Amino acid sequence: MSRSQLAPGVEVVAVPGRGLAVRTAEGEFLGVRTRGADEEALLRLLSGAGEPADAEQRRLVRAFEDAGYLADGPPRPRWPAARRNVRLLGDPVLTEPLAAQLTALGARPRTARATAPGASPGGLDDLLHDDPAAVVWCLDGPVPDGLWDAADRLPAHGVAWLRCHREGRQAYVEPLAAAPEDVTSAHVRARRLAATPAHRELAAYWSGPRVRGAPAGLTTPAAGLLAALLADDLLRWAAGLPEETGLPARRRLRCVDLRTLTVTAHPVLPVPAVAPMPGAARKPGTAPAQGRDG
Repeated sequence: MSRSQLAPGVEVVAVPGRGLAVRTAEGEFLGVRTRGADEEALLRLLSGAGEPADAEQRRLVRAFEDAGYLADGPPRPRWPAARRNVRLLGDPVLTEPLAAQLTALGARPRTARATAPGASPGGLDDLLHDDPAAVVWCLDGPVPDGLWDAADRLPAHGVAWLRCHREGRQAYVEPLAAAPEDVTSAHVRARRLAATPAHRELAAYWSGPRVRGAPAGLTTPAAGLLAALLADDLLRWAAGLPEETGLPARRRLRCVDLRTLTVTAHPVLPVPAVAPMPGAARKPGTAPAQGRDG
């Protein structure tokens, strides 16, 4: 790739009567002052064809480079070999399109089909079987109580942990956890309960039983969107790609409206361990321990 090629998402367009303009990756248009330089030659140069031919072209290329509009080198490997082994669990309506996308990106997904709805592997040892680099669990429905408890311990064993599930006409893509201090599914449940005045109703909805209306299963476009979000999160983790603008991926809960395929992101933080009650472990006759608000 030429050192003069534009960065991904950056484009240059010839505007009739106004010269050249840059469309940035954020969608903003900026004018280009070419000072009489050959615009067609500059467009060929920015498309990656050749090297600057004169001082004016070199000046313009440096300006694009200084502004961050040029590609900074060859593309990264599609998927590092050490992180290719990805285990997929859950419902085929989600795991099948996800497996196809991960394979196209260079990963080696292995799908384990549940024998019954909501069926869980035997425990942490089962999840760690065959030494996966990451485990992804996808549910076409709410998460039963306790289903993901063992999987929440995966980051402490060096395994990335990613999951999604559907609640009616909304789906949730939870943040990828790759270190012990990252957000787990238990943290997400606690934060969601704390954020709504209907916490009793939400807890009851998760626990069931529920009377359902007409089937609200995932459409092919909706399943493809959820698979794309999961695959992108995994690729960015595996390849160590820098964060995009917005919320950090490991602190971001995304809600997908399955009616409109609109994605909204919400910040989510780990839940600190509950501090012991002051004096709970105090021996008779000793002074009370100093408490601290948690």
